[in-house]
Formats: sequence, structure tokens, C-alpha cells
Amino acid sequence: MVNTLGIAVVGFGWMGRVHTQAYARLPHHFPELTVRPELVAVADEVPGRAEEAVRQYGFASALRDWREVAADPRVRAVSITAPNFLHREIGVAMAEAGKHIWIEKPVGLTAEDARAVADAVAKAGVHGAVGFNYRNAPAVETARDLIAAGEIGTVTHVRIRLFSDYAAHPDGALTWRYERARGGSGVLGDLASHGVDLARFLLGEIEALTADTAVFVPERARPTGATAGHTRASGGALGPVENEDYVNCLLRFASGARGVLEACRVSVGEQNNYGFEIHGTEGAVFWDFRRMGELGVSRGTSYQDQPVSTVYVGPGHGEYGAFQPGSATSMGYDDLKVVEAQRFLRSIAEDTPHGATLGDAVASAVALDAMSRSAQRGSWVTLD
Repeated sequence: MVNTLGIAVVGFGWMGRVHTQAYARLPHHFPELTVRPELVAVADEVPGRAEEAVRQYGFASALRDWREVAADPRVRAVSITAPNFLHREIGVAMAEAGKHIWIEKPVGLTAEDARAVADAVAKAGVHGAVGFNYRNAPAVETARDLIAAGEIGTVTHVRIRLFSDYAAHPDGALTWRYERARGGSGVLGDLASHGVDLARFLLGEIEALTADTAVFVPERARPTGATAGHTRASGGALGPVENEDYVNCLLRFASGARGVLEACRVSVGEQNNYGFEIHGTEGAVFWDFRRMGELGVSRGTSYQDQPVSTVYVGPGHGEYGAFQPGSATSMGYDDLKVVEAQRFLRSIAEDTPHGATLGDAVASAVALDAMSRSAQRGSWVTLD
């Protein structure tokens, strides 16, 4: 038996659209799911955005104020894709209203914000999912399985990179993303949060870290109107960029492994260059988001001069089979969000967590706060 579940989306910028499209695709890719999403309401304070969502995607109601979503008895689950500084207020309110939440990372501006949302979700007895989508790639899940099975021996060290050029242009508008009070820790919350989640997902808990940060584009022009995504602006009054363009971090894992995590939002020549290299005593695994369906694997007994093979993921890896019938047909970014939506709704249907949870968001936020403290102090920080 399939039951309908009333869904709302709060914040209808690019990520709000991604969530909405993921809900719409669920019946096609996961027909066995016992809950069927029903698009009940969309809320966005920018004039015309919510109405456009109704016309394009079929939401029943267009709202300006997200508080109306919290009060709507038709809504049982909410996607929170509003800017970072609103995550805590909206997340806590939705949980207290008895709504399950799928919230984008980094879940607020600090670990305190993430904990507040996690505590509200736990107290209300609802489910909370977090947008750490890169862990959902079938190749990443395969790498985790290989590591857990000892296929590359004991992990010794890892390098995780997240390089992008979305903020490299000097005419990039001074939006909320560059303000400490509304955007939080800059590239740490935006990209490094994913890196921390991948590190934990693949290798376990981080014990201590030391970090260095920098701002490479110190001023930007203020936009004159509503913005979406990474809008450009020129001619407006210049204002300071208050948060980080770049972070480099050394990691010590509880397992004894060592790591390097590097993220930058102003890397000219780099477009979504996300990935990892993980080395063990008997082998290694390599993954590049831009070649999402490929996993480089080295294993055996040669040690020196040991070759690397390319594994093309297929129906036996992760959720790949829900999208393609045979190996080596590429999946895309939006497919990872469909997997995320499926795990969110499955958590609700089975009353058991599936996928990234608010606990993962808190752990990531703790590491990000530690990076900020380390960069300020110039010293190692032990994670609580």
C-alpha cells in the first residue's frame, strides 16, 4: 500500500528546485517506496518565486512566509533550502510543529546551530535528513565497502579536495554567502562541510586537526536586487568579504590515519573538482566527482609498482540500479539528490534513519568550528 506524504519546500532558489525535482522523480526510480510525495506548499519571500514554483511543478499553495508552512496540517515533511542563517530558526520551528525535515548543509552557522536543530528533531520524534549528497555516489559507497573489507589494507592517509571557481570572478555579487552573520564560515560551511562528511563516512571519526584559511578576493560589489545562485554585480558600492575563500586542513583520525582536506571557492580553472585519494598498507582507492561512475582501485601484493584499475560502477553498487540497467552509464548530480530524497522518505516510512542524519551534520559542524579556531590560534585542536 502506498500512502501520500504532504511535502513543502522552504526557499526556492536553485537548491529548492533540485529538491522539488527529486521528489517528482521518486516514483519513477523507486516505485517500491511505500510513501508518495505530494507537493503541498512552497514558501519564498522573493516576489514571484513561489508562484513560479506552483506553475512549473504543481505545488498546491504559494506562500511568502515559511511560518505558514509550519502551521499547515497538510504538510508532514519539509525541505529547508533557505540561506544558512535561517536554518536554525526554520529547522527548530518545523520540528516543533511535528514536521520531518530534509535540510541542506551546513545546518546553520555553527555547531551550536546544528545541535539546536538536531535536539529539536530528537525531542519531537521526527526524522531529519541532511544534504550531504556526495556520499550517495555509488562509487563512493563502493570505496567505503572496499575499505571496510580490508581490500586496501589498513588506511594510512587520505587527501580530500573540493576546488571550484564559482566565486573566482571579481564581479561576483556580495550576497549573504560572503557575510559572517548570514553565510557563516564561507567555503568551510559550503564545501569543506562535504569534505568532512566524506572523511567520516569513509574513514571514521576525526580526532584532531589544524587548519589555515585565507580570503583572496577581499571586496565585492553589493547587489541592487534579489539574487539567486552566484550572481555577478558591478558598479555597486564595494563591501568587505567577511568569510573564507580557502581552507587547508591536516586531519588525525581516531584510527591513526592521517589526512589533508583542502577546499577553495575561487580556484580559477577548476569547476567542481571534488574527490579523494585514500591510501592503505596494501592498496588505494581514487574518486573524482566529475567522473562519478569510475573508481580507481589498486590492490594486491605487489606494493611497489602495483597497477591501478578503473572500476565502472553498475547495478550492484549502491543505488545505481535505480537509474541505469548496466555499468558505465553516467549518473549526475541531480541523481544523488533523488537518492537522498528516497532515503529521507524511507526513513519516515520505516521509522529508521537512512542516509545522512542531523548527527552527521553536528559532527561536520564541530569539525568546521575547530578549523576556524585552529586558523585563529595557529595550533592543533582536539575535537570534542
